[in-house]
Amino acid sequence: MTRADAPALGDLEIAVLEDIWEFGPSQAKAVHERVGPSRSITLNTVQSTLERLFRKALLRREKVSHAYRYAAAVSRRELLGRLVEASISRIADPRSDGLMMAFVDLAARADDDQLERIEAMIAEHRAGRGER
Repeated sequence: MTRADAPALGDLEIAVLEDIWEFGPSQAKAVHERVGPSRSITLNTVQSTLERLFRKALLRREKVSHAYRYAAAVSRRELLGRLVEASISRIADPRSDGLMMAFVDLAARADDDQLERIEAMIAEHRAGRGER
């Protein structure tokens, strides 16, 4: 899967990914106990969702006794990057001035704390490029 290839995700798939990111590697029963009751879904539905996320290469799994234990194959940050890049590449060149202006417009709505974090991230990124 390339960076621009981002799988379509449903609400339940996102909830399951969020659960795995928060609680770490888990078997389907544990994920169901945390995600299922609020959604009124069965263990089978959670198992199917975990399998779909595995096939989409977003989770990895290992056999433990008679069940699989699933773990995140990508970080939240990596998936977010893929989703943003895939969305943008559908309507614009990711290196275009239009995209940069959209980012500037978005940043203009940020508060001072958010702007400081953005500036720190840019500085950190630039410093990292200089080390290569």
